[in-house]
Amino acid sequence: MKTILIVDDEPRTREGVCKTLKAWSLGRHHIETASSGVEALAWLQENDANLLVTDIRMPELGGLDLVERISGMAHPPVVILISGHPEFDYAHKALQFGVVEYLLKPLDKIKLVQAVELALAREENMNRIQRMEKLVDSKLMGTAQQDKVYSVQVREAIRYLDEHLPESVTMSEMADHLHMNASYFSVLFKEQTGLTYSEYLTRRRVQLAKELLANTRLSIAEIAERVGYQTAKYFVKVFRALEAVSPSQFRQGIMDSKEDRIQ
Repeated sequence: MKTILIVDDEPRTREGVCKTLKAWSLGRHHIETASSGVEALAWLQENDANLLVTDIRMPELGGLDLVERISGMAHPPVVILISGHPEFDYAHKALQFGVVEYLLKPLDKIKLVQAVELALAREENMNRIQRMEKLVDSKLMGTAQQDKVYSVQVREAIRYLDEHLPESVTMSEMADHLHMNASYFSVLFKEQTGLTYSEYLTRRRVQLAKELLANTRLSIAEIAERVGYQTAKYFVKVFRALEAVSPSQFRQGIMDSKEDRIQ
């Protein structure tokens, strides 16, 4: 179940939107209501919502001000604005806040439902992107995108490392594998990838660990072994230094985002 918060100081509109969405939802979504922007803000500070449907003109705290206040929250909902006034300034500012839809009163039930479906789809897509961002190492992405311009030796080193991550492959051993001088290989690798050999190896191992944490139920010790660390304790230390969280905390964060913050 996803949570939808409806905010309008007009009881008739608020109850009408609520009734329409409950009929559409058939119990698949949790519908909440608030009679003012102040009440909605207080509710959102204590609870999560996937979608906010709010009127623009309300006393004390209007819809646009409400959206601006919640934009800095850790998990702000996507937003649909409703208004009885087709004013360009409102619509323009709404777009600046990333509002999904701007609906005019009197509300058309079909358009309302379509807007809600679009907003929830966008919210799910945003969650998916956030999960992917957690899994991706931007520096490694850069090396992957530059692969075609690397020298044969650097491409072979990256390929070999990717296939032997669980093993201990020192820079000297890699240089021997490539029939190169170790010092020259070190300079060449850093010059072309922007990362030292050891930094690349660490980031690649942590990247694989993140994928295993997100997609398997392997224990931390099992994952540490699979990505090339002899002890779980040292693996946790390396992971925390790179990601600022422990492997367990990272896994929990991925699990929480997959659940779409449902209460």
